[in-house]
Amino acid sequence: MGKTERRNLWIATAVIVLVVVTDQVIKILVKTNMCLGQTIWITDWFGLRFVENNGFAFGMELGSKFLLTIFRIVMVCVGLWFLIREIRRARKLGFLVCLALIIAGAAGNIFDCLFYGLIFDDPYPPVVAQYVGWGNGYSELLTGKVVDMFYFPLIEWDMPTWMPFYGGEHCVFFSPIFNFADAAISCAVIVLIVFYHETINSCLENEKKKDADK
Repeated sequence: MGKTERRNLWIATAVIVLVVVTDQVIKILVKTNMCLGQTIWITDWFGLRFVENNGFAFGMELGSKFLLTIFRIVMVCVGLWFLIREIRRARKLGFLVCLALIIAGAAGNIFDCLFYGLIFDDPYPPVVAQYVGWGNGYSELLTGKVVDMFYFPLIEWDMPTWMPFYGGEHCVFFSPIFNFADAAISCAVIVLIVFYHETINSCLENEKKKDADK
């Protein structure tokens, strides 16, 4: 591995570590200082709302929590392998940083699933969660809940009462609540699509050539 490749490897590693540490610090501060469901408004359109979920990004549910965690771990391993391969192929640093952000975001949520159920209790509001020691938490290994907190209700409105099915409903845009790890993944994917679609196509073409040569 050449000098440039080694530099890119160190930068990608630093990005992963920085994102995971930042994500975990924010989550632990929220979990141990806010009760479940509590909201702290920063502005009229942004606040911290402590919620937990058993599912995928942005609070979505997706089958068994145990299998979901295993799937995440496998995908992070595949992502690390792909990142190292693309570093060796001398891809652009921006593309590699995006891959590192996706890996870091996935890893950040894995830590919640792996350990939070083992080390934190799960009290009812208004009691705040506490560290209770290894193995004394609310759940088992791989089945902890993911902590979310960022809430951006940018626009709110009420549907007209005459509208069928949804008449009179209060609507919010943007309603999903997410965490720092989710944001890292989402931003990286957007940048990849907008600025690195040619690199993505190149990766896909290389895979097609490999399959054709077999």
